[in-house]
Amino acid sequence: MSNDSAHTPLLPSEKLDTMTQDFNQNSRTSSRKRRLRRSRSAPRGDCMYDDIKTDEPPPHPSKIPMFTDLNPNLRRVIMYLALYLAIGTFCFYLVRDQISGQKTNGVLDAVYFCIVTMTTVGYGDLVPNSSASRLLACAFVFSGMVLVSHLLSRAADYLVEKQETLLVKAFHLRQSVGQIDILKELHTNKLRYKCYATCLVLVVLFLVGTIFLVMVEKMAVIEAFYCVCSTVTTLGYGDKSFSSGTGRLFAVFWILTSTICLAQFLLYVVELNTENKQRALVKWVLTRRITNNDLEAADLDEDGVVGAAEFILYKLKEMGKIDEKDISGIMEEFEQLDYDESGTLTTSDIVLAQTTSQTQR
Repeated sequence: MSNDSAHTPLLPSEKLDTMTQDFNQNSRTSSRKRRLRRSRSAPRGDCMYDDIKTDEPPPHPSKIPMFTDLNPNLRRVIMYLALYLAIGTFCFYLVRDQISGQKTNGVLDAVYFCIVTMTTVGYGDLVPNSSASRLLACAFVFSGMVLVSHLLSRAADYLVEKQETLLVKAFHLRQSVGQIDILKELHTNKLRYKCYATCLVLVVLFLVGTIFLVMVEKMAVIEAFYCVCSTVTTLGYGDKSFSSGTGRLFAVFWILTSTICLAQFLLYVVELNTENKQRALVKWVLTRRITNNDLEAADLDEDGVVGAAEFILYKLKEMGKIDEKDISGIMEEFEQLDYDESGTLTTSDIVLAQTTSQTQR
């Protein structure tokens, strides 16, 4: 009986209903899959879409301009730095006769003096001795400080982040660490690894500078280390400096890199100290006992019950991650979007609210 009913042919209307149900089910499944794929492959919010043309094939690698694959911030830093050095070299070369001191080559001395001025090292081996050259040096020292603090720090930060993954793998060399574990480790100890990486680069720069001064400038080891320290800290007494043409060519790159690296290291140390204090506060907030006063303070809508959202907001306020002004601004935006005043947001609410706001404008 059951076998006969299983093979009973369906009526045309029943076949149509079954096909419709299957089609709707497949549509919903494929729609969910498309949304899932889109959510996983969606670009970050800081990506730029203006210059992307999806209907054109990617350019041939040989036609890609130089620096295209670099990070936009790093590319911008290189452009500004090149422009600064070009203008500075040109200006100081024009007033080279108004700068006294031990000279080697006109163009090289101009670049060297520009770097020494920008990083505020100021050895004193080259000194402006006229009103025009002194005013020019004042202009370039201030603009150079702005360039170093605002732009080159971004480049150093980007370069250090490139080494973080390798640093985590090195710390866990004898363990089988997957990509997810590495990302979790980086997220947890991001600043700490930045400090380690920057400190390592700084040590290498100290060694390279000391060895170069000993081998090329013929300084004693103590004098070379003393010169390196006075340069990296931008102290620049001037009693020991790069005096040869080869030494100044090396100094153009080494001074810039070492001073920026030290500045980044000190910045990371300060940020790490602040982060440790913040983590201690978060740990205290999450482990302390909840009192009735806490529940009253967390009850934002004053209905006598604290929901999950209210409790989360209260804890975030205690941790210092959000304040009352932020909450008020978010609630104000929510009330503007909640067109039907139901306490929840739907697609129709957002459409109606945005349409109304555009009409009022």
